[in-house]
Amino acid sequence: MRIDRRILLAGLMGTLVTPGLALADPVSRPPRRPPVDPRAIVARAGLPGQTGFALIRAGQPTPPQHLAQATMAIAPASTVKALTAMYALDRLGATHRFRTRLILAEDMLILAGGGDPTLSTDDLARLAADLAALGRPLPARFAVWDGALPVLAQIAPEQAVHLPYNPSISGLMLNFNRVHLGWSRVGADYRIQVEARGTALSPQAHTISARAADQRDLFTYREDGGREFWTVSRAALGGQGSRWLPVRLPALYAGDVFQTLARARGLALPAPEVITHLPQGETLAHHDSAPLDAMIRDMLRYSTNITAEALGLHASGAPDLAQSGARMLDWLTADEPGLRQGMRLADHSGLSEASRVSALSLARILAGPGAETGLPGLLRRNPLQQEAPAPEVAAKTGTLNFVSNLAGYVQGPSGARGAFAILCVDPARRAAAIGQEQPAGVQAWTRQARALQAGLLSAFAAGLG
Repeated sequence: MRIDRRILLAGLMGTLVTPGLALADPVSRPPRRPPVDPRAIVARAGLPGQTGFALIRAGQPTPPQHLAQATMAIAPASTVKALTAMYALDRLGATHRFRTRLILAEDMLILAGGGDPTLSTDDLARLAADLAALGRPLPARFAVWDGALPVLAQIAPEQAVHLPYNPSISGLMLNFNRVHLGWSRVGADYRIQVEARGTALSPQAHTISARAADQRDLFTYREDGGREFWTVSRAALGGQGSRWLPVRLPALYAGDVFQTLARARGLALPAPEVITHLPQGETLAHHDSAPLDAMIRDMLRYSTNITAEALGLHASGAPDLAQSGARMLDWLTADEPGLRQGMRLADHSGLSEASRVSALSLARILAGPGAETGLPGLLRRNPLQQEAPAPEVAAKTGTLNFVSNLAGYVQGPSGARGAFAILCVDPARRAAAIGQEQPAGVQAWTRQARALQAGLLSAFAAGLG
């Protein structure tokens, strides 16, 4: 049973930091300069676009003069992953693990996914070794099952098809549903390899191929007969290089890689087929993921979209991302319906263009259910990598083209802690750059936004005392 968040929120509801509402110092302390008004910091920064900010500290009323900056609805980007973390922890539990199984059902061997977003080539290699060690006769059929989660073509359709952080989702995912594309010039053409890259092993991905072509687009993609075909602009390749590409047929990809790994162990499995119904059978071997809290810590540090979406879908049981995001929002605002104002969650990673949140709602949620589920201990310390002296911060960044956000917890010199959110966006340039990899001006704008966030954090810490 969840703790009643109304009781918790009543003690944690706070305010935006303002000069007039800073707590008085004890008489024993030397006087200190009043904290700087955050609005002055924003004005001096001159960052094009909009900046919303909020800091929650117990015992202070909300000053109306800051509501404009606190309540504007802004794309949350990857700060949504902090909300997904607390949702998954509450619904699934910190010790939950996802199990991938090898099942023998009559004459069919089944690689059955459990929705583990972190399953790797090396994990499949260990499963193949366990299977070989059993010494069982080879089955007549080999199948893969991915029904533990909805099968979704991509996270955000508005993103470019080749972006590796926008892969497919299903109940059987491998290497974050990515393949490694490597190329080198050989004479007048290129040698191109597509690998299921792991730490110890990197077998060829036979269901996915790529070739160089004379074309305007950087990449083109099509699928046909259970195979994926990429072309890449020859003019963009240079001498040699590599990058990741997303996988769009993840079940066949995982089955193909497992077949290769089993063959290396002397097990000649037939070609994999995808099944939609998982029959009863004997579990021959299994692989368990890391516990959920460890998975979440990595998700928050490396901002892996596929992990966020998988965890959110597991927690909600919804058939698609839009309904799943709506269910997560219902959970987040169950005890404080007013937090829903201007808030929409279209997914669990923040990649979707449709999501919106205000700094005030985000900070209030972090102060309430975030603290309740132990989120502060899972967030990355000092994510802006500021030089000392800098306030003690545990937070999640959120970055899209012309969107730069930061949300988490900041500590003042006295040890007092507040929950904060700083959301920066240039709406016009954001709308024009959706789906692009490196639009003109985005790096400079993001550096300027990070500098503004660092200045606001220093002011927040000073205001906490």
